[in-house]
Amino acid sequence: MIDIPDELIATQSQYNGAAGRAFVAALPGLAERCLERWGLRPDGPSMYGMCALVLPVVREADGRPAALKLQSVDEETAGEPVALRAWADAGAGAVELLGHDPESGAMLLERLDERRPLSGEADVRKAVTVLGAVLARLVAVPAPEGLRTLGGAVERMLAAVPERVGLLADAEDRRLVEDCAAAVREVAGEPGDRLLHWDLHYDNVLAGRADAGRAGEWVALDPKPLAGDPGFELFPALDNLFDADEVVWRFDALTEALGLERDRERARAWTLGRVLQNGLWAAEGGEGRIAPDHAEIARRLLGR
Repeated sequence: MIDIPDELIATQSQYNGAAGRAFVAALPGLAERCLERWGLRPDGPSMYGMCALVLPVVREADGRPAALKLQSVDEETAGEPVALRAWADAGAGAVELLGHDPESGAMLLERLDERRPLSGEADVRKAVTVLGAVLARLVAVPAPEGLRTLGGAVERMLAAVPERVGLLADAEDRRLVEDCAAAVREVAGEPGDRLLHWDLHYDNVLAGRADAGRAGEWVALDPKPLAGDPGFELFPALDNLFDADEVVWRFDALTEALGLERDRERARAWTLGRVLQNGLWAAEGGEGRIAPDHAEIARRLLGR
């Protein structure tokens, strides 16, 4: 029997409605087919994220520990196997893709040490430094053809500003969205061509396993890839483990790690672009407010 956590069921129902409930209902059958297809046996309790079920497994042919990731295919997840292959070819430090079923989106991945996320590092500044080094390796790789692009996302964001800004109840939030949009307009003409992770926060970096030859290595997983400017990658590391007094230090440390310290204004604009993106989502979703930590990140980067 495949254990499907109640939290995943609730999340899928809340955010994806009928499609999410159908995805959850199909998970046991999909899991069984994947176990048979790749010759796997379960090896521990289920894990989950916002949109995926992850089953620890062992490959029966060689005894290798692995992770079976089951998720629906959408704009964000469709490029994941493409990105993982590109990073593997470049030796860029992402989780290894061992198998992929294009029809269902299921992936067989290298097993990492789920007990050791980077978020568990007691020294948060050390965690920021580690994440910066991981991120620098990822964005050094050119984006493969066919991925969604930052340029396309920016066009949609800027087009939505006039309508959605009025849905925000707070005047300061409306002002922040307008200021973020103004910053993005300054850089929109050069959206970049690097392979971006999009969601590299401290829980999406895990320790490698010695039995996979990656002892002592920090490894990125769970990308939502797109082609764009590396400055668009910094926001999750500012927001996750949020500390208002550390925003500017983290931003400077990350831009230095990525070699962007001579063009910090550009990186600042793209980071404000993430605040804009989240603000527009909040307006569309009826929340009526920018998340307080997102607003504070924008204020700190704007020098307020």
